[in-house]
Amino acid sequence: MRCDTKTFAQMYETVYKDLYRFALCMMRNPEDAEDAVSEAVVAAYENIGKLRSEEAFKSWIFTILSNTCRKKWRDTARQERRLEEGRVSEERFEEPDLWLAVDVRKAFFLLEDEEQTIVGLSVFGGYNSQEIGEALKLNPNTVRSKRSRALQKMECVLR
Repeated sequence: MRCDTKTFAQMYETVYKDLYRFALCMMRNPEDAEDAVSEAVVAAYENIGKLRSEEAFKSWIFTILSNTCRKKWRDTARQERRLEEGRVSEERFEEPDLWLAVDVRKAFFLLEDEEQTIVGLSVFGGYNSQEIGEALKLNPNTVRSKRSRALQKMECVLR
C-alpha cells in the first residue's frame, strides 16, 4: 500500500488510545507502554509498504505492538533473571501482585500469535467479537471460540 505521512497519521489517530491502553495492560508501566507504542509506530511507519489495505491497518499495527511488547517483556525478564542470579533484586519481588502480573504475562505469551492478538484486543483493548472479526477478517463466532480456548489455556497455566 502506498501511504504518505498524512494518511499514516490519520490512520494512527483512529487507534492511538487503544494502542496505549493495550501496551499499558501488557507492560504494567506507563513509561514502558509509551516506549512500546513509540517503537511499534516507528516500525509500522517504516514498513507501511507491506500493509495491503487501509482496512487492515488496525489489526496490523496491533500485531506489531503485540510483538514489540513481547520482545520488551522478554528483554526485561532476561535482565531480571540476571539480577536475581546476583541476588540484587530480592526486594523487588516481595509484592504478590507483581508475581501475579508476571504469571499472567507468561501465560499470555504462551499463546499463539493470533490468540494473543484476539485476547489482547478483547481483554486489553475492549473490542467486541464483531470488531475483532472485522479487523482480523474472521467470523465473530470464530473469534469468540478462539478467545475462549485461549483464555482456557491461560487458566490452565495459571493454576
